[in-house]
Amino acid sequence: MKTLILGATPNPERFAYLAADRLTRYGHEIVNVGIKSGSVAGVDILSGQPALEDIDTVTLYLGPRHQAPYYDWLLNLAPRRIIFNPGTENPELARLARARGIETEVACTLVMLGSGTY
Repeated sequence: MKTLILGATPNPERFAYLAADRLTRYGHEIVNVGIKSGSVAGVDILSGQPALEDIDTVTLYLGPRHQAPYYDWLLNLAPRRIIFNPGTENPELARLARARGIETEVACTLVMLGSGTY
């Protein structure tokens, strides 16, 4: 099962970078999407809204004011769940996701991985 990291960055000081690194170390397949080029955890960062399949989880590292252009794309990916990491909480997107049967969690991916609840 794949995890889409929206807001991926090659900056090792950012939580999105740490999440990509840790997800791969825990054996999860990742897809990085962000506005900065580069790679994280050996996976290139894709730009825009690429065609993707079999996304189980979306973990957000993009603030709410930047999420609206991605709503339709994210919802059409039909992930099982969307994780709203600290600072990405968005009641509107959460409501739209739940209306499509997508589970939403306000949580920290890093904490979830560390505690075995991912």
